[in-house]
Amino acid sequence: MFIFEKLSAGFLIILFFGITYFMSVFEKLNDWKGTLTYYTNHFKTTFFIKYISPILIGIIIFESVVFILLGISLVTILLNNDLTLGKVGLQLSALILILFLIGQRIVKDYPGAMNLTVYFILNVIGIYLLT
Repeated sequence: MFIFEKLSAGFLIILFFGITYFMSVFEKLNDWKGTLTYYTNHFKTTFFIKYISPILIGIIIFESVVFILLGISLVTILLNNDLTLGKVGLQLSALILILFLIGQRIVKDYPGAMNLTVYFILNVIGIYLLT
């Protein structure tokens, strides 16, 4: 099967981020109060404090779109060898990670920002492999 001959790394990176975003959305929705409390405390000293709820809703929507794109892309890669949706999904994922990085830097959570770097590097590698 071609997927394991030519695209296994790109396919696995898409799968990894698909699982990551699915779990992120699931956790946020499953424990909405806890998530809201966590982010309220995390951003309490910033101008974001008044907008935590709408920001979280936006994040959930954005992450859901990426999860759906990545999920569909796995099927299109397997059936049609079409990498387009996977690449778009990973590009949107990179934008999410950059937004998260900005948030972490605003609250001066440098270890949190550093942790995002690992995801971002893998994301960029995925985009490169699909190009």
